Amino acid sequence: MFPEYDVVVVGAGHAGSEAAVAAANLNSKVLLITMNMQNIAQMSCNPAMGGVAKGQIVREIDALGGYSGIVTDHTMIQFRMLNLSKGPAMWSPRAQNDRMEFSAKWREMLELHPNIDFWQDMVTGIIVKNQVVKGVYTQMGLEIYSKSVILTNGTFLNGIIHIGEKQFGGGRIQERAAKGLTEQLVSLGFESGRMKTGTPPRIDGRTIDYSELEIQHGDENPGKFSFTKTPELKEQIPCHITYTDTKVHDILRTGFLKSPMFNGRIQGVGPRYCPSIEDKIERFADKDRHQLFVEPEGKNTFEVYLNGFSSSLPEDVQFKAMKKLRGFKNAKMFRPGYAIEYDYFPPTQLKLTLETQKIKNLYFAGQINGTTGYEEAAGQGLVAGINAHLSINDLEPFILKRDQAYIGVLIDDLINKGTDEPYRMFTSRAEYRILLRQDNADIRLTPLAYKLGIRGSEHRMLDVEAKLEAEKEIREYFSTTSVAPDDINELLNS
Repeated sequence: MFPEYDVVVVGAGHAGSEAAVAAANLNSKVLLITMNMQNIAQMSCNPAMGGVAKGQIVREIDALGGYSGIVTDHTMIQFRMLNLSKGPAMWSPRAQNDRMEFSAKWREMLELHPNIDFWQDMVTGIIVKNQVVKGVYTQMGLEIYSKSVILTNGTFLNGIIHIGEKQFGGGRIQERAAKGLTEQLVSLGFESGRMKTGTPPRIDGRTIDYSELEIQHGDENPGKFSFTKTPELKEQIPCHITYTDTKVHDILRTGFLKSPMFNGRIQGVGPRYCPSIEDKIERFADKDRHQLFVEPEGKNTFEVYLNGFSSSLPEDVQFKAMKKLRGFKNAKMFRPGYAIEYDYFPPTQLKLTLETQKIKNLYFAGQINGTTGYEEAAGQGLVAGINAHLSINDLEPFILKRDQAYIGVLIDDLINKGTDEPYRMFTSRAEYRILLRQDNADIRLTPLAYKLGIRGSEHRMLDVEAKLEAEKEIREYFSTTSVAPDDINELLNS
């Protein structure tokens, strides 16, 4: 039924999608396996891409031939360049995206690729012979053979969803967890652990009084993520800001005894830099209020994402507390927030190529490695996809160094330092951040993509050469041109 593929990618989230594209753009034959083809590259949490350090990663992915930047540009509803009050090394692009369009655009681009096939199924194990991966087993009882396998399972490995005292299996709300794979990997000698993340409730935007909220517009002249020719953003949708207060905090505290965060039901470690609202109230008890961002989910829906209000408290407590927010007196909830606990594998078990040390041609990318964030996952997927192709063709590995890319910093930190909490990228993690600006990602990385032979890099390389030539002309002009004092004084006076 199936040919032997060059690469099988397990999971079609941000890591899996970029992994599939990276290998396919090097002319590997790829099979992308997902449990639900309607949710390819789903934005499981906030409907946004980029941000501090994360925006730099998206531009690096684009410079290396990945699709995240292109998809982001096609589905943006707002663009902001963050940290403009600081130096250029800190400038970070961030986009608000249409959640449904983002997933649909990713699927379209994957389906248009001649080297990518799809299969909807659950992978329950890997086929291993003499410490070399040979393919995967699926829940349907199939054996699919390949020269390499990339696991990008996200939060689905033995995932458990928590809402108050309720808990049930799932990789995302209303989606089943993946069983069997962790147990097999542990039997093969891998170490596993548990991590936790969460998401806020989704609100009916028709029931919010926006006149009581602060408005947050996008940039007057919005930028883009991709260095290629993508559509310009002409109409932007604003976000809004509201705040919790002591009344909201008091209501939330009434649910602490039933919170899986506080009663010991959740064993996994959560993201330090994206804590739940109950965690913020507990850890920062001296704070009378916390800022919340009211983010639209898209152009054709009233659904709103309440950024900063992530919670696993009972749904009735979440609802009562939400109603006390400014502008939310009459608000209705589409669904409550929840926490999800899942398996991960400490990344110190990997090589810098993201290949496992124990099993040849087996790669891990994304949250399975203990990271958090779409961008971090996508960057790992890209590197894993490239290296899977290179390995099966007996070519030199592709390893980004810390002074070359934020992606290099990310992977170096994971492999050499490890992580016992969800790892998020920050500019402060990169000692070479002055060199790793968002505006020069193409100059830094597109020549590497061109050298690898990544599909489409020929046109990108021409753009980079034109950019370098323009920079050279400007430097030569200033080094050879002088202005008489009388001439410059006249200009300054005018």
